[in-house]
Amino acid sequence: MEDSQQLFTALKAHKNHLAPWIDWAGHINKVPDALKFIEDALHDQSMQEAMYLGIFWNNVLIGSVNMQDWKMDAKHAQIGYWIVKDYEGKGIIHTSLVHFLKFLFEKVGLNKIEVQFTIANNKSAKVAEKLGFKIEGVLRQCVWRQGLIEDLVIAGMLRKEWDEKKSALLNI
Repeated sequence: MEDSQQLFTALKAHKNHLAPWIDWAGHINKVPDALKFIEDALHDQSMQEAMYLGIFWNNVLIGSVNMQDWKMDAKHAQIGYWIVKDYEGKGIIHTSLVHFLKFLFEKVGLNKIEVQFTIANNKSAKVAEKLGFKIEGVLRQCVWRQGLIEDLVIAGMLRKEWDEKKSALLNI
């Protein structure tokens, strides 16, 4: 909860960059909103429904990786990620996600991880592709963003695909 000021600051400074892709970013307009978001995230984590982890650079919050919609019986969850504009293109999200996927597959025991992004979110699509996620389908016109209705891409990775790819991703 001590990171609420940093979360608010990151989202405020990069709202135009993040808001088109992250719905909840537009709802954090003051520090108490960020605190409430963190409290809700900690509650979801204690209920084993989700996990939100900050990405810090020199002790400054610059992004996040998260797991939500955890279906324990099916060993399935969805991930999300974001990073402030100043740190895009440096491999930080990729590296963070490689280690997060390792944790989710090997420690949490997930069998399948999904990522969802709109067709227009080319950067997120490239991240997923580089990690080895496979596009499983497109839900047509199901997301309302920026006054437009858009298609949603669903990509997935299975544990056996992670096992085949992890050596290359982890550089081992």
